[in-house]
Amino acid sequence: MSTHSKDTLTTPFHSSISTALEALLHHQVVDRLWAKDHRLWKPDPREICDRLGWLTLHDQMRTQLDDLHRCTVTAKDMGIKDVVLLGMGGSSLGPEVLRTSFKPQKQSPRLWVLDSTVPGWVRKVSTSINPAKTLFLVASKSGGTIEVLSLFTHFWNLVSKKSPSTCGDHFIAITDPGTSLEQLAQDHGFRHSFINPPDIGGRYSVLSLFGLVPAALLGIDISRLLDRAADMVRRCKAQRPIDSNPGAYLGAVMGSLARSGRDKVTIIASPALATFGLWVEQLLAESTGKEGTGLIPVAQEPVLAPSAYGNDRLFVYLRLRGDKNDMLDRRIQKLGNAQHPVLQLNLRDRYDLGAEFFRWEFATAIAGHLLAIHPFDQPNVQESKDNTKRVLDVYQSTGHLPSQQSSTPKQAAFDLVSRIQPGAYVSILSYTTPSSSFETAIKQLRRTLVSHHHVTTTFGYGPRYLHSTGQLHKGGPHTGVFLELLDRMTPDLAIPGKPFSFGTLAKAQAAGDLQSLRAHNRHAVLLHAGRDPVATVKALTAALTAAQPSRKRTAAKKGRRNRR
Repeated sequence: MSTHSKDTLTTPFHSSISTALEALLHHQVVDRLWAKDHRLWKPDPREICDRLGWLTLHDQMRTQLDDLHRCTVTAKDMGIKDVVLLGMGGSSLGPEVLRTSFKPQKQSPRLWVLDSTVPGWVRKVSTSINPAKTLFLVASKSGGTIEVLSLFTHFWNLVSKKSPSTCGDHFIAITDPGTSLEQLAQDHGFRHSFINPPDIGGRYSVLSLFGLVPAALLGIDISRLLDRAADMVRRCKAQRPIDSNPGAYLGAVMGSLARSGRDKVTIIASPALATFGLWVEQLLAESTGKEGTGLIPVAQEPVLAPSAYGNDRLFVYLRLRGDKNDMLDRRIQKLGNAQHPVLQLNLRDRYDLGAEFFRWEFATAIAGHLLAIHPFDQPNVQESKDNTKRVLDVYQSTGHLPSQQSSTPKQAAFDLVSRIQPGAYVSILSYTTPSSSFETAIKQLRRTLVSHHHVTTTFGYGPRYLHSTGQLHKGGPHTGVFLELLDRMTPDLAIPGKPFSFGTLAKAQAAGDLQSLRAHNRHAVLLHAGRDPVATVKALTAALTAAQPSRKRTAAKKGRRNRR
């Protein structure tokens, strides 16, 4: 089983954590959470009592094992070579972790997770598959997500050209009861509709059908994954001793350290688990990033020397036994020796992800209680959606998107550096198509920001991040500085039946989010990626390397050095 290792937390932090654990014990928080007592978070039960189904999900999902097995057998009988998941946020991030963490299972299809409206990304998936040998999972809790429905019409059109008489056989819906997607699946003759329990928020749904249907098609042993989750559920019921409860302990660590200024929860993971932080990002950001407070999750940031970091970090290291951990082990040891708080979570194999999913969900609920916020709503997410609709309305009436001022790489670098203060984070929001060269350039950009300017960095692809960290950006601490990288969206790609293209939709989403950020007085810089996004990122990195660090940031770093 996966365990937590408290001895990696250095002495200065034990006192605040112990105080938080004592408060949890005194107020019987664990027992009340299992009793679904909404007063742990807010006096109003709305969007709390009907959002706690994840607590007992592992038992409910066992009743679905036969249907999941039949689904995999059907895919095999159809000769399916690829599965394409069309989903956003809670519908896509858990499956993405499972896709990248588990080795390809014998005779199982490849899984593609498509959570983008950027035409280059959509085209890349479209040209990599044979539609006649592909199964499409249309996944949306609400059933009306604009990205998912746009992607559905594109791939429905693609499949109907190859297999017009059996088009519906290539589609499976995953949604809540009574949604428009359930009706759409009936109208189009989908092969199957998986109807999820409705009392689970999207970011708590990885162990529901939203995560398990793609996992089953990948060839993952679902029963084994649920067994690991069930073991963690049992351990998270312990009220005494409170520090033996893995979820309560992690929640107390995150909540108590955030209250003392260490609100940057930095996820470091063994190479095989590298994407786990992407799932944690949504869970922590949407759950706690509101009312001007919250945990700021940091995923896939380069791990540097202890001197590169400020005193606003908590490091959580997920260590997979048998993975290539030597370099990370050495760096983690150095962070602990330098008195940074480090919590190590040990996994014996990949199936312990089932346990970790539940541990982090439970811990997030605990941290929400300690931070006095409601961890199950997302009040600011709708704003960017509404702004996107307004931008699209303008486009449809005028034929043009609103013009926006873009910086040069040098201007953007100067602008960012001038805004970096102690405790800040720089969030890079990229409406581009992924590639290994682009992600290498982004990694170097983040490395430069951390090492040269000693600031926390986050990175997200748009529009994926709108369903992940977008809530935190507007509702969380007023410490974010935002850089939006915008692709040219050429060549573009039509959306069948729509008066706008994928490129127009992506640009509208980017514009809508900029409007939303600025409406909340967040500082946001727009940088067009140009013909060569990699070259643009490299130019920005070079400008940041040449730029002088903020005086306040330098003074704060000297002060920390003098106090040691």
